[in-house]
Amino acid sequence: MIELRQVWKVFLNGRREVVALRGVSLSVRRGETVAVVGPSGSGKSTLLNLIGGLDRPSRGRILLEGRNLAELDDDELALVRREKIGFVFQFFHLLPTLTCVENVALPLHLRGWSRRSAEARARELLALVGLGERLDHLPEELSGGERQRVAIARALAANPPVLLADEPTGNLDTRTGAEILTLLADLHTRLGTTMLIVTHDAQVARACARVVTLRDGQIVGDSSIQGP
Repeated sequence: MIELRQVWKVFLNGRREVVALRGVSLSVRRGETVAVVGPSGSGKSTLLNLIGGLDRPSRGRILLEGRNLAELDDDELALVRREKIGFVFQFFHLLPTLTCVENVALPLHLRGWSRRSAEARARELLALVGLGERLDHLPEELSGGERQRVAIARALAANPPVLLADEPTGNLDTRTGAEILTLLADLHTRLGTTMLIVTHDAQVARACARVVTLRDGQIVGDSSIQGP
């Protein structure tokens, strides 16, 4: 499903090179739930951004369903992000002037769905994440946990095979974070989506079937049992 082969990412900070990833190789099977953990600055978010096509590797190959993302042009990469990947971020990134339904429907409008079809799909997803009675609320009228539920519904709008989450519970209190974790586990059971979750939260990591540990831009631990 996802394969990284000797991936490096180097940033320029003035005249100084900062190596964020150092020859990372990783395979993720379809339907896996993988937690990516490690100290701040270890390369976790960089890894997620590369897999999601938000950035390009300095060298190496990133394969998604057999396609090398590093070889795609900007338009092709944008299409992959739109069709194949859902993103969930720590700070939600909802548009404040749009209702819940409108926020979730937005990526479908960008794909050419009619307003009626997009909003019907948005209502279905909001009901799935437990917000069927909050359809017309604005983000400022919601709690943090409710906003994250909207963000998850939006990420799943186009039924992508891959969900990438960067600290999805990091801006939430402990109880609300646990609720979001339960929701993600339930959605995985129902939809079979491949999930990669960057987290500092040990509870989130324990809920995943596999834990990959990064340090200084390298994989130093992988708790899964590797297949043949």
